[in-house]
Amino acid sequence: MVQEFLSFFRVEPRMLLWLVGITFTVIIVFQYVEFPYGNALFSLFSTGKFPTSSSLSFQTAEPPSKSQIFDDLNLTISNQFNHTGGHAIEIANNTSNSEGKDANPENDSVKEPAREYGSSVGNSVQKSDNGSAEQKVREPEQTNFNITKDLTNNSAEESVTTRSEHSAPSPSSAMTPIDSPPHINPPTKVNSNITTSDLSNTSNIMSENSAISNVPEDRKHSHTPIPEVTTISEMNNLLLQSRALYRSTMPRWSSSADPELLWVRSEIENAPIVKNDPGLYAPLYSNVSMFKRSYELMEETLKVYVYKEGARPILHSPFLRGIYASEGWFMKLMEADKRFVTKDPEKAHLFYLPFSSRMLEEKLYERDSHSYQNLIQFLHNYVDTIAGKYHYWNRTGGADHFLVACHDWAPAETRERLDKCIKALCNADLKEGFVFGKDVSLPETYVTNMQNPTRDLGGKPPSKKSPLAFFAGKMHGSVRPILLQHWENKDPDMKIFGRLAKSKNNRNYVQYMKSSKYCICAKGYEVNSPRVVEAIFYECVPVIISDNFVPPFFEVLNWESFAVFVLEKDIPNLKNILLSIPNKRYLRMQMRVKKVQQHFLWHTKPVKYDIFHMILHSIWYNRVFTLRARSMN
Repeated sequence: MVQEFLSFFRVEPRMLLWLVGITFTVIIVFQYVEFPYGNALFSLFSTGKFPTSSSLSFQTAEPPSKSQIFDDLNLTISNQFNHTGGHAIEIANNTSNSEGKDANPENDSVKEPAREYGSSVGNSVQKSDNGSAEQKVREPEQTNFNITKDLTNNSAEESVTTRSEHSAPSPSSAMTPIDSPPHINPPTKVNSNITTSDLSNTSNIMSENSAISNVPEDRKHSHTPIPEVTTISEMNNLLLQSRALYRSTMPRWSSSADPELLWVRSEIENAPIVKNDPGLYAPLYSNVSMFKRSYELMEETLKVYVYKEGARPILHSPFLRGIYASEGWFMKLMEADKRFVTKDPEKAHLFYLPFSSRMLEEKLYERDSHSYQNLIQFLHNYVDTIAGKYHYWNRTGGADHFLVACHDWAPAETRERLDKCIKALCNADLKEGFVFGKDVSLPETYVTNMQNPTRDLGGKPPSKKSPLAFFAGKMHGSVRPILLQHWENKDPDMKIFGRLAKSKNNRNYVQYMKSSKYCICAKGYEVNSPRVVEAIFYECVPVIISDNFVPPFFEVLNWESFAVFVLEKDIPNLKNILLSIPNKRYLRMQMRVKKVQQHFLWHTKPVKYDIFHMILHSIWYNRVFTLRARSMN
């Protein structure tokens, strides 16, 4: 026993030496690869509470609440597809140069920036499409893939251009951002009747959870444009990919409406083939069978709950005339509807927030205030009221809610709290946060006669259309001056003008549209223009010159079958592009313009397939295909 004991001690020192050597080797290797905690020994044995130097970035944090964890997980899931407002798709095959590299302005590839819960941080003034002032708002860019969000770690600035009929903020001012938490804490006292007077001092009434930060002086007025241009063909690919990738926020609890929508999706995806339908001309649609089945199911199934909270004029007060009339006409017809509207929110598939972005700007924007933060705060307070009184918003974070807004400021005003909503926007700009698969491009319709919105409908037959192309309008933005520089008074076939002389009921403008083969729809300060719908209204083939503009009803319409898309950089070659279109193809497109016309007409009493039903259908269609439902078990 003694000998065995002594022999053990003769071997043990060697084993100890090997063990010590291996340990130090492992430590050196760990130090070399630089583990995230900054020190290998502490990374092996520490819980993260003992940083070894002031350079360590590791910080302890308070454990989040259950609601925070839920919302943060939702944000993390949606950010896997990296899009504006936390809801997007990452298109690996359509991404161009990375940040910091010089981008080719002729590159048609897509680069989708990710934006988070941030607010406007700068502004500048320009003139709008109707002679009003325009405000440019820049917003910090942030991407967050972690469960615990840092809403103040903004890495880059994006620009959002907006316009107003009043004087807008000047370039010398900067707006203070409000970073609101994604989850909504119901107010202790619910105000179910929001009025304008309640918000007279909204600039001083900020949410307790809001974080106000100063903007560095050198970043207030910087404007870094996104040069990438998305062609109409690439938009079709993006839409298809969004159908496969994008899903809305997982609801916190199940609803009886969810399984109904899942069944509807299956029915649409397996729609019977439509051979001949007198009401639908197949070449106008991406898939006429799916559209027909979806529209039928909408008529049979859809129930919309319209919130009654809030007072006029911002809520429940439709504006029915002018270039922003789309939102007003939809509001008027939706609130009066008896087929789709339900009084029982438990039965609703969608929830409508009936505010007017046009009236919001007119009633709350303070002239020369250099800020429209109070407009944003009004919408935040409105959402707080809804979330505090009802549980429907909190179930999905607003994913089954929708808004219809045509004012150019709407994309910026509806960020943060309303990011998860389905947004029907006239300003449907891919560079300004339009989310494929979720958001809807709202047709901008210039209504002059409220009693008869279809007055003067129609145009001359193709044989009597003499000018090759026509455009007239104010010199807003950068595209129209280039258009006039190359074509004004340069060619008798190209009737390209600035603003036409005033005439009764704008007769000169209307007659030019009715008698021209192609009507040029050039963007102003924003991508949208009422000329797109006007061209269809007057049976003139629209030529859309507006990079990154998502045309209306893009979910179902095949726009290339009846419209021409010209990149802004190709304006010098505009006539050759139009002349290269064979006459046979032009006649076919012009005929299709007449057939698609039914989808762009307002009626005092809605009719099947008209613009009211098409807007509602696009909202319904996107909700059906983005729904994520919890198990009903």
